[in-house]
Amino acid sequence: MSPSVFTIPPGESFVDALAAGLMEETAGDPLALSAMLILLPTRRACRALREAFLRRSAGRPLLLPRLRPLGDADEEELALSDGGDITLPPAVPPLRRQLLLARLILGMGGGRGGQAPGPEQAVELAGELGRLLDQVHTEGLDFGGLAGLVPADYATHWQLTLDFLSILTSHWPAILAEQGWMEAALRRNQLLDLQADRWLAAPPTFPVLAAGSTGSIPATARLLTVVAGLPTGRLVLPGLDRTMDPASRAALDQTHPQSGLYHLLDRLDLPPEKVALWPGSKAGPRDRLISETMRPAATTEAWRHLGPDITAAALAGITRLDCAGPREEAGAIALMMRETLETDERTAALVTPDRDLARRVAADLRRYGIEIDDSAGTSLGLTPVGAFLALSAQMVADDFAPHATLAALKHPLAMGGLSPGAFRTRVRRLERQVLRGPRPGPGVAGLIAALAEKSDLRPWLSTLAEATGDFATLMGRPAVPLADLLRAHIACAERLADDDQRTGAARLWKGEAGEAAADFIADLALAADVLPAIGPRGYPGLLAALMTGIVVRPAWGGHPRLAIWGPLEARLQHADRLILGGLNEGCWPPDAAADPWMSRPMRKSFGLPLPERRIGLAAHDFAQAFAAPEVILTRAARIEGAPTVPSRWLLRLDAVLQAAGIALPRPARDWLSWQEARDRPDRYARPAAPAPTPPVAARPRELSATAIETWMRDPYAVYARKILGLDALDPIDADPGAADYGTLVHGALDAFIKAHPRGALPATALEELLALGRGNFAAAAARPGLWAFWWPRFERVAGWFIFHEAARRHLLTEAASEISGALEIAAPGGPFRVTAKADRIDRMADGTLAIIDYKTGAPPTAKEVAAGYAPQLPIEAAIARHGGFPGIPAADVGQLLYWRLSGSPPGGEERSAGDDALSLAEQALVGLAELIARFDDESTPYAARPHPEMAPKYSDYLHLARVKEWSSAEEGEE
Repeated sequence: MSPSVFTIPPGESFVDALAAGLMEETAGDPLALSAMLILLPTRRACRALREAFLRRSAGRPLLLPRLRPLGDADEEELALSDGGDITLPPAVPPLRRQLLLARLILGMGGGRGGQAPGPEQAVELAGELGRLLDQVHTEGLDFGGLAGLVPADYATHWQLTLDFLSILTSHWPAILAEQGWMEAALRRNQLLDLQADRWLAAPPTFPVLAAGSTGSIPATARLLTVVAGLPTGRLVLPGLDRTMDPASRAALDQTHPQSGLYHLLDRLDLPPEKVALWPGSKAGPRDRLISETMRPAATTEAWRHLGPDITAAALAGITRLDCAGPREEAGAIALMMRETLETDERTAALVTPDRDLARRVAADLRRYGIEIDDSAGTSLGLTPVGAFLALSAQMVADDFAPHATLAALKHPLAMGGLSPGAFRTRVRRLERQVLRGPRPGPGVAGLIAALAEKSDLRPWLSTLAEATGDFATLMGRPAVPLADLLRAHIACAERLADDDQRTGAARLWKGEAGEAAADFIADLALAADVLPAIGPRGYPGLLAALMTGIVVRPAWGGHPRLAIWGPLEARLQHADRLILGGLNEGCWPPDAAADPWMSRPMRKSFGLPLPERRIGLAAHDFAQAFAAPEVILTRAARIEGAPTVPSRWLLRLDAVLQAAGIALPRPARDWLSWQEARDRPDRYARPAAPAPTPPVAARPRELSATAIETWMRDPYAVYARKILGLDALDPIDADPGAADYGTLVHGALDAFIKAHPRGALPATALEELLALGRGNFAAAAARPGLWAFWWPRFERVAGWFIFHEAARRHLLTEAASEISGALEIAAPGGPFRVTAKADRIDRMADGTLAIIDYKTGAPPTAKEVAAGYAPQLPIEAAIARHGGFPGIPAADVGQLLYWRLSGSPPGGEERSAGDDALSLAEQALVGLAELIARFDDESTPYAARPHPEMAPKYSDYLHLARVKEWSSAEEGEE
């Protein structure tokens, strides 16, 4: 008997056409429909067909057929009750299987020729290995074919990998059997084969339809073949191209959307032209366009002869949008989906494999008050509860390092038993007092030690230590069972999630993501004994890797008229407007992924499909969606600044249209302009440089010499710091930098001069200075990279300093180090106090003073000093001349010197700030009086960088002054 095979063209909604045909067929018998059994690819397809029946019935009571998914086969749903009991072992739970495989990978150590994998890497490799096992079982292959798979000229690591696979596959079935499990893919195959055998032996008396499947799984293909040959059976294929020419059929490869369907027809020994259209279906005007767009590369010369075969009617309902970037693409898609709601009962769906685009669109729709979920789901690790679990584990594993601690404690689920406001306040204070600047000691104890003795944060941190104590203790051990780590971690996470009203358990495990996380933790706890004890520092990575494979999907009942689907979820679905987004190479279609366990030649020799088959399945999904009555194709021209390549299907579509002499119509609505207009302001404010003029009473009456230099170069910085009281925060977990090196050098030299203020230096001077340096640089010794860079520099500095100091000691009577002084200047707004801290002041034998400024960086030039833009030394000279430094009598200043102590060979260099120190001091005093008088005038603004060429190289207030904004505008005007 010839097999009974039909197809529904891609231009029609598959489930609606199938429902319409069956309802028409059974119109005279209300019970006939309920007697049918319909096999569909997935549970989602079953729901879609059920909804199609309800749409067609218009609310009338209807007895539905039995709908069963092939993709999730089990005993009950495959109607196997007619042939005895099933004795197959249950399928191994996915998480337990991944951990079992990870244990085997950990057991092979560095046997693959490289470093032994850690727990995280082992779990990731186990996931890839599990997919390989699934593919082998799905294709019905035997692992015995591994022998001799790797030729001698292949890389050695492939042979090592093959050795491991051979060992694994020889023991793996026994490992599963010992625990009473079997592979899920193998079990599915056996169930499908059992169903096929039973129907062959005893054909069912009721109608059986297999619809929507392409038969990509061999066991499924065999069952479809059996169904097509049953007296009461029918096979309904999705979007078969019945008109493909023989040359194209012969050239089909795995990347073609018809490859799977034609392979299934070969099994049926049925030519495509013998496949009938489903009753009530008809070919659409776009079918030929789809066929030509997907034509195999070997026969594309046929495009030259298209002529009038493809008409403008095929382009009706097609819109293409090439957007500048992902933001514009998401905005335009959200706008189109929102516009759909303007028509009653009209529906729209975005279909894209780009989950980032899906999230952007969902976020953009919230601007219109529309809440929508991505039905493709979200990885558990990206949900709030998953992120909190990962962050809390990382915080403890990192010994409460600043970044990890802040990431965990600033998470919305972290409350520590307090109200949100109280907890956030404590975290912010901890950040400012301890976590910014140099890293504190390890653990909560290190945080407490870094606090002031009487800080009221200490009791709170003691509570934090109690909550995390058991978990932190385990982190200090060399190896810990996974079950113990998981138990301690969950107890810690629940304690951290407690607030002032609810327990942490009540807050963590609620909602869809919370329930999924709770199920995951329960499954992991049951399977944790599979792994050997692991290094606890690897636990956060292992947990994150395992959560990546857990998908959280929204509960049933999303938006009634809008949806976001992945290509898999979109199969057999229906929407009035379909938007196909992310149409770039590498996204849709995806890149052919590399297999860490088998190379491409190895896969081919073994009989596994090449990675390109994914492209063929993606092409079929695209072709089906592209045939929708209204379809919008979108892509982003650039992503993260890099240009993208349009999807091969868009390029092929362009080529076909060009050959046919037609073009896509312009969009009926200017979506991109509308999207841009949403964010375009009504008018643009012309940015101007800030020029605040606070009252004189608010202006500072005391500044240091260093601040005066800033005052001259960037008055706005003085305004922000001294008047607004804004001080820059230290970086979080700051690494020591050039300023820290300078402080350490200054400290060592200060201690040395205080120890030897006068007289000749001792013979052990260099050893003494180096010993002082070692004490100062002790903290740097804990960072080998810093020590290796800084200490040799200081050794050269010390050598130069002692040599230079010894040579000039006979010229001075006493040296004073790190001495502070001040000078009061009369001004229109009242007395103004100038302060300074001199690195060193030497009283010379001739009665004059020499003021020295140590510079570990580049010192100012004499020209800058003379121009008044480097006033520190001249101001210190003026203070000294007026007796402003305690213990140093007023005297003329004979020398103003910079000692450059960079550490570069020879270690140091002496430079003069100017030949006439007295004149520089007088000029500085006069200039300073003028500057103070000018700013005592309330109309004088604290301008931002009034002379850009003399502005400071670094400033903490550039963002506050919005320098880039107004300076760019000024440059544009020029």
